[in-house]
Amino acid sequence: MSGYSDWPMRAIARKLGAPYTICEVMIDSFVSSLKSRAKTRHHLFVTDEDHPVGAQLMGAEPDEFPAAALKLVEAGFDVIDINFGCPAKKASGRCRGGYHLGQPDVAIEIMRRVREGVPAETPVTVKMRRGLDDTQQSRDNFFRIMESAFELGIAAITVHGRTVEQKYVGPSRWSFLKEVRQQFPDRTLLGSGDLFTAADCVRMLRETGVNGVTAARGSIGNPWIFSQAAALLRGESMPEPPSVYEQRDVLCEHFRLAEQILPADQVSKQLRKFCIYYAAWHPASDVVRTAFIAVKNADDWHQVIARHYADGRPGLYPADTGSGESDRPAVGT
Repeated sequence: MSGYSDWPMRAIARKLGAPYTICEVMIDSFVSSLKSRAKTRHHLFVTDEDHPVGAQLMGAEPDEFPAAALKLVEAGFDVIDINFGCPAKKASGRCRGGYHLGQPDVAIEIMRRVREGVPAETPVTVKMRRGLDDTQQSRDNFFRIMESAFELGIAAITVHGRTVEQKYVGPSRWSFLKEVRQQFPDRTLLGSGDLFTAADCVRMLRETGVNGVTAARGSIGNPWIFSQAAALLRGESMPEPPSVYEQRDVLCEHFRLAEQILPADQVSKQLRKFCIYYAAWHPASDVVRTAFIAVKNADDWHQVIARHYADGRPGLYPADTGSGESDRPAVGT
């Protein structure tokens, strides 16, 4: 998720139960040109506690992928995840991301180059939408790319139930995930799309038969989704929502981690966009969200915490936004 799934977000998610995380998507040419500078070093930042962690790679030309993928492996990432799903105009308009679903020969060549370009012990995975659109040609391209991926040694594929054309409008078609599972019963498949609550995650697993699910937009400001889903899968009741004190502790930890890798003037800016979604758990969510929107610097941020997170009131579960047409940011796949 571009601009979101950085090391602080991943660290918080891992602490609260995520068994595996993936960094924000990076363009291959950008990765190849990265230097050890203060403003960009966070892109390749991996700690011992971060594992297992995947690096998500996107680009236009097959020739540019191998060097970038190898650089990410050398930086410490455990998995290389090729993005064939991003529907953003800046991606598809430049022949990247979901655009490749319309040119299967190029997509297959990218997968081949990456698989051959990184060590054999490094898993390579792929993220896809169900096609550019709902035409038969798009469907045929999807299954051709998927079949070729597994023939090339791709370890797992994440399938998002929307088309590239849909972007984030309308529901994710989980029935398609079930169909893919039936066609590839022995392969590792993950599901994505409309996973905004722990209950959504469990329901997708049970309805589609995929091996796992990826909570993308649904995990922004909601790192508790992972431990809650784990509890439901163990047959337990849904845990109580985090109290205001518990929320405060997570927000402050997120801020502290961001201070370790971002320039000082960028920390509150980065946290503000997360806190707009963290605020949904607060019993005075609208007031707190408005306060975070107005934050301009670190002092403002700390004042919001001191004013609104100074008691241990019970938190509230956010309103269900599982329609796929929420106000969540249009990021990821």
